Amino acid sequence: MHDEFLCHVTAYGISGGRRVGVPLGTYRAPTLPLALWWLRDRASWIAERLDPRPGLPHLPEGALVPVAEDAPDVPARLRAWCADDGQQDHAAEELADGRLVRITAQDDTTEYELLAESVDALRMARTALRVTSPGRTALPVPG
Repeated sequence: MHDEFLCHVTAYGISGGRRVGVPLGTYRAPTLPLALWWLRDRASWIAERLDPRPGLPHLPEGALVPVAEDAPDVPARLRAWCADDGQQDHAAEELADGRLVRITAQDDTTEYELLAESVDALRMARTALRVTSPGRTALPVPG
């Protein structure tokens, strides 16, 4: 069982003709339930900022406008992931087995990526990587 998880949220876009990532948060979760909770919390946080409820006091009148029917709906995708027990169970199984979990949602300008991975699996992968040359002792690759 993997006991500790590293979670990241990043937004990617194009600036000056290059793809750039903007970190939106990182969390080192001491348990699997906390890792999943944090991913859901961040997904909801992004969705609420991209698609706030009308009538909130901090939004001036007319600040929200409808988008085209065929526009990619990042907030709906993120909210659906948060509410889907099957996807939550699948993510938990993947993380418990030491595999990376990646959730993405993209609109016309930005890709939002939520990642979680086992700290133990990362350590094991680093230990397994060896640099060898004839007649030399294998040393772990620094990471």
